[in-house]
Amino acid sequence: MPSDLEQLSAARAEIGNVLLGKDRQIQQAMCCLLAGGHLLVEDLPGVGKTTLSQAFAAVTGLAYRRVQFTSDMLPSDILGVSVFDRNSNAFHFHPGPVFTQFLLVDEINRASPKTQSALLEAMAEGRVTTEGETRSLPKPFFVIATQNPWFQSGTFPLPESQLDRFLMRISLGYPDERSERQLLEGGDPREMLTTLPSCLDDAQIQRLQELVKRVEVRSSVVSYIQRLIAFSRQDAEIAFGLSTRAGLALLQCAKAWALLEGRDYLLPDDVQAVLEPVAAHRLQPAADSNADGAELVAKMLAQVSVLA
Repeated sequence: MPSDLEQLSAARAEIGNVLLGKDRQIQQAMCCLLAGGHLLVEDLPGVGKTTLSQAFAAVTGLAYRRVQFTSDMLPSDILGVSVFDRNSNAFHFHPGPVFTQFLLVDEINRASPKTQSALLEAMAEGRVTTEGETRSLPKPFFVIATQNPWFQSGTFPLPESQLDRFLMRISLGYPDERSERQLLEGGDPREMLTTLPSCLDDAQIQRLQELVKRVEVRSSVVSYIQRLIAFSRQDAEIAFGLSTRAGLALLQCAKAWALLEGRDYLLPDDVQAVLEPVAAHRLQPAADSNADGAELVAKMLAQVSVLA
């Protein structure tokens, strides 16, 4: 019988058959899942954000729900609502789509801030409090949210507190010439989604998440992470540096990346590989800086020494 790691490799390959030329982004998304976090995919419409999410849902074998966010959506549309039953003369709770293992939130920044905030507790604590009662969500619980760039009309930018709930943020970008040619000649890749096999299940994913926790971390790598955090807090171009929670997120993602690379120990290369998707959306440029998050991360990598 194939091992969990072999099944994980098969899952990545199946997603790659649908999302051509995006192997690194697929590994980033898988890294986020194994690290136990949630993923934000930000890009222009039509580059494969939803396709990535649906392919992930198919190969992981998790219970899957999709929600299209719109400006008129209410928090109860996500969390659920109690409805009065005349036969029993009592209210009965009808759970919303958040009560699933894999939740795709399409165009999260199309909804109002009030509706966006309905996901905060669910993403941070794996539970939902409605009408005075707290209900636990299934495990594993994984959210992939897509959003359009802020400059497009009809969007509500996510506040910093909500952005921080996403362990990683990635972009897909346009496909390379060869991959785009394959897409144009091969037809709509979404047609392949219905034939994708389920390579994993919830028990295997939870075992892989436990393996991530057991990846060996040497003190020298922890010191490197601390130097990166300290630089972000001291640099004049950065208004607000990385928090301790961001540092823990960086460490957890780096461990997941190491596992995906076939190792049970952490290297500085793993930290560098995940720094941009973990840190870029958490870094706030100073008022007099024209740099964006990715440029600030590049500066951190260039100026912070791996060695003490």
